This record gives sequence, C-alpha cells and structure tokens, in this order.
Amino acid sequence: MNERPSLAVRRARAVHRRLSRRVLGLAKDDDRPGVRAEVRLDRRTKKLTKRLQPGEIAVIDHVDLDRVSAEALVSCKVGAVVNAAPSISGRYPNLGPQILLEAGIPLVDDVGPEIFTRLAEGDQVRVHEGVVYRGDEVIAKGTEQTAETVSESLAAAKAGLANQLEAFVANTLEYMRRERDLLIDGVGVPDVATSLEGRHALIVVRGYHYREDIATLRPYIREYRPVLIGVDGGADALLEAGYKPDMIVGDMDSVSDEALTCGAELVVHAYRDGRAPGLKRVKDLGLDAVVFPATATSEDIAMLLADDKGASLIVAVGTHANMVEFLDKGRAGMSSTFLTRLRVGSKLVDAKGVSRLYRSRISGWSLLLLVFGAFIAMTVAVLVSPIGEVIWPLLAERWHAFLFWLTGLFT
Repeated sequence: MNERPSLAVRRARAVHRRLSRRVLGLAKDDDRPGVRAEVRLDRRTKKLTKRLQPGEIAVIDHVDLDRVSAEALVSCKVGAVVNAAPSISGRYPNLGPQILLEAGIPLVDDVGPEIFTRLAEGDQVRVHEGVVYRGDEVIAKGTEQTAETVSESLAAAKAGLANQLEAFVANTLEYMRRERDLLIDGVGVPDVATSLEGRHALIVVRGYHYREDIATLRPYIREYRPVLIGVDGGADALLEAGYKPDMIVGDMDSVSDEALTCGAELVVHAYRDGRAPGLKRVKDLGLDAVVFPATATSEDIAMLLADDKGASLIVAVGTHANMVEFLDKGRAGMSSTFLTRLRVGSKLVDAKGVSRLYRSRISGWSLLLLVFGAFIAMTVAVLVSPIGEVIWPLLAERWHAFLFWLTGLFT
C-alpha cells in the first residue's frame, strides 16, 4: 500500500504547482506586446517617487499632472505611468504629460480609482494600448496619450485659461484680506534662533531645475556663506549637494528623517487655527520646533521669515516665479506666492534659469590643451633665455640620475 504524503510534502507540492503556473503565465505574457513590470501605487505622486525603482510601473491619482511631479517620475526612470485621473483636465495647459512623453514614458490616462483596489503593490502587470493586464485579466482601461492627443488637449486648455486667471485673482484678493497683518506688518512671524540679520538667505525648494541652480550657485555659497533654508524636500536637496541646512521650513511631509535630524532649526508650517500635523512627526523624533501659523505655502513663509528677521538678500532656488508655474502647481493657495513676492520686493533674487544662462562653454579638453600649450611656451622661453643654459644641464643631470636609480631597482 502506498503511504499518504505528509502535510509538509503536500504543502510544498502545492506551492510548487502555483509557482509553476505563475512562471508559465509570465513566460506566456512575455511574448505579448507592451510594458511589463512590477507596479507601485500611491495617490500622492511625491510619496510614490520615493520608492519607485527603474523600470517599474507607477500608478497615480493626479489630476492635471504638473511639471515637478513629471520630472520626478522621469528621474525615477519608470517604465510607464498609469493615472487614475485625467492628466489634462482642460483647466489650464499643464506641462507634465508632455514631459513624460518626451522622455519616452508611456502614459495611460483616466483609468478610474478602482485600480487601487484591484491591484496590490508589487503585482506583475502589463500595459498595452491603454489597457492594464494582470496575466490574462483586464484590470483597467484608459486612454493612452500620444504627442498628438496631448497637443490637442493643451490647445483646448488654453481656451479656458482666462477663467483660471479670474479665479487666481479672486483667490489673491481673498488671501490679502485674511493675511493682511502678516503681509504688511509681519504680525505672526515667530522668533527663531538662527541669526539672519544682515546676512544672505538661500531658500531651496525641490522645484524646477533646482539641481542645476544649486550647482551654479556653488561659488556664491562659498563666498557669501548664506543662511541655508530648505523648504520640506529642499532640505534633502541641500544634503544631496553636500550642504547642511541651517533651517528647515514646511509641513514636514516630504522631508527625510536624515534631514530633520541633521541639526537644522525646524519651523513647522501650521494652519491658521494653529493645527500643525507635521509637529507630531517632529516630536516623535525627539526634536523641538517653532510653529508658524499661516495660510500661505511653505515657500512663502520661508521668504516672509527671512525678510522679517532682517536678511539683506534672499536667493530663491526651485520656487514658483511666473503665472504658468503658479497654475501648474494646481493649487488655489499659490496666489499667496504672488503677494509674497510683492512683499519681499527688491530683496528677492530668483536663481531659476541661472544654470542655463551661464552654462560654461569651455570643455575639459579645451582646458587641457590650454594648460599644455602654456607649459610648452614656458619651456621654450626658459630654453632660449640665458638662464636656460644653466638650468638645462642641471635638469639633464637629474634625469639621468633618475634613470640610473630606476634601472637599479630591476638589476
């Protein structure tokens, strides 16, 4: 009589059968067209980019995908992007979808929020012609964006830009009414330990072209030693560039623990009623912080703080500088940035675009040839001068002595 296999053996065989079916299914799926990879999901794009690996498929829920988020996805080298929401709603001509397509990253739009319940982190999926597959199962369907569809959507969005500008003006007036005392008289700006009186302040936001601008400002940082202020993730940008921030300002939701514990003074951005969700995270790390209640954005309160505490010059990196960028942020509160820039006035210098304006045109080979040419010119000058008649025999003697010593090492 044959003995019945043990429970452990039966379980091992069952696991083996499941793995075999999965492997065969993947092999079968590998023959099909499209992008195949593990999937990562998050409704907040900036949180998702922290754990994305090259080649993976990003599932987001981002209406009007903005430029900063798109550039972050490109830097992660994702294989494809699946958006549960429309990447271009038509409110204004946002720049994110075009950036993804120019980088060669497929974009599938408006697949619906159900994809977050039908997929799990790490699932193997295939994206092809606007359809998301898991094996043979259709998970979601959407619209695959192309250069033509994005161009058409952007053209249609420009027609609605006037309505957005009207809303922006209305938000600006409302913000002025709410924060009149803060903007005009600085009422509500907290005291800080970091000394800014008479010094330059460098405010870094992890926004457009922040890496290039920080690299361009290295000579300025060496010479003037400005107070380095990181706005949320801008603190990590300073650390990546080799600098230690003196102050970190923000709601603390997109800054790493490494930055928070680097020794910088912390200023937590709170709601106007005093609620500060980011303060709990700071307290959990055993750190102290100053609370700054305001309805402005974090980059705005950093500028207002530097101005109120007597900074002689404020250099901004990665901040929003024009109307298109305000709208591209996709936030009504960006009207505060417009008024804040008026308040700070002539103190503010925007570093955006400096790297492109002053990019060096001298290559490394050109510098090498220049040094070599200078060396040849100096050598010829010495040889043809009277002093060369004295130096040349001494150099020849030293050279022969070196050759004799070198030969002795091998004989």
